[in-house]
Amino acid sequence: MPALEVADIFRRHGEAYRNAHAGHLGRVERRIMGAIEACRTARLGGHVQRCTECDFVRIAYNSCRNRHCPKCQGTARAAWLAERQGELLPVPYFHLVFTLPAAAAEIAFQNKAAVYAILFKAAAETLSTIAADQRHLGAEIGFIAVLHTWGQNLQHHPHIHCLVPGGGLSPDSRRWVSCRPGFFLPVRVLSRLFRRLFLEKLRAAFDTGRLAFFGALARLADGAAFTGCLAELRRIEWVVYAKRPFASPAAVLAYLGRYTHRVAIANSRLIALAADRVSFHWRDYRHHNKVMTLTADEFIRRFLLHALPDGFHRIRHYGFLANRQRVEKLALCRALLAAADVATPVSGGERRRQFANYAPDICPCCGGRMEPIGAFARSRPASSSAWYDSS
Repeated sequence: MPALEVADIFRRHGEAYRNAHAGHLGRVERRIMGAIEACRTARLGGHVQRCTECDFVRIAYNSCRNRHCPKCQGTARAAWLAERQGELLPVPYFHLVFTLPAAAAEIAFQNKAAVYAILFKAAAETLSTIAADQRHLGAEIGFIAVLHTWGQNLQHHPHIHCLVPGGGLSPDSRRWVSCRPGFFLPVRVLSRLFRRLFLEKLRAAFDTGRLAFFGALARLADGAAFTGCLAELRRIEWVVYAKRPFASPAAVLAYLGRYTHRVAIANSRLIALAADRVSFHWRDYRHHNKVMTLTADEFIRRFLLHALPDGFHRIRHYGFLANRQRVEKLALCRALLAAADVATPVSGGERRRQFANYAPDICPCCGGRMEPIGAFARSRPASSSAWYDSS
């Protein structure tokens, strides 16, 4: 277990933060703080576990299951990855990233639900449109998109990670169309269309009254000022980044495990909490490893920048991987690729070893399965059902 956790920072400095920012700390942020503070403590109750292999016995406190909690993502990640194993195809996979420029990110922060949804739609429509173009791939593709809203320094930096098989179904669905070796789609073409689609959708959201502006952005409530902002965004280059293809399906799963259930900062990056200062590891844009030290107040503020609206889905599937048609389309893809079995399932023992640091049902001594043999109630009544809220 990490020596220092985000929960330790919240427990020591959270109350002072709530008092200092009482006037503008939202319900979602308060609920996140309460959940992380209570996670795996007597405040949520728990149960006694015994290992079925070595008879090791321990007390296991209940998890908060909040999706912003660093300690609650391991089990969710393991279950999600198990479902994805059978969906991998025997083709190269590409990793593309769609990033918002700073001015658009500021608008997104004040309108999270509306603009994050626009970001998803613009990125997905961009990929699907360019891939379907006969001048490029000429195929229906499928992909997974994951929203991240942070940079290494915990500042607000919204971007979409997309994992895309290197090919797709022909327009008549009778053959698999492969991309060129080592190349998927031209990033310059992607970035130009992404910029146009995002700004068009942002304009539509403004015209229909779905955007709100306050503080430093209050001037954008005026139509002329908003139009001027869009014009400035249209003049700059937008970033779409494409990484080299993955080496194997196993590498794809490793990528998914790192990205899909990540939170703003992992406990493993924390170094020290001394007085009211928090130090943590980070990497700059050149990938140089550095140490950043912030006041506890500023650390908490930056962590809470990444609170997602209730019910907002940060992992989405598109094209032939869309939920409504995934099973049928994947079966067709496999038939066209003449591959009935594409991914080698991870053994139970390997999965236990891989997620032993996260999953509460794994024995820390032998890797066996921990089973409950008794339960006990919370140490005190919870002030909010949010501790059990998975949002």
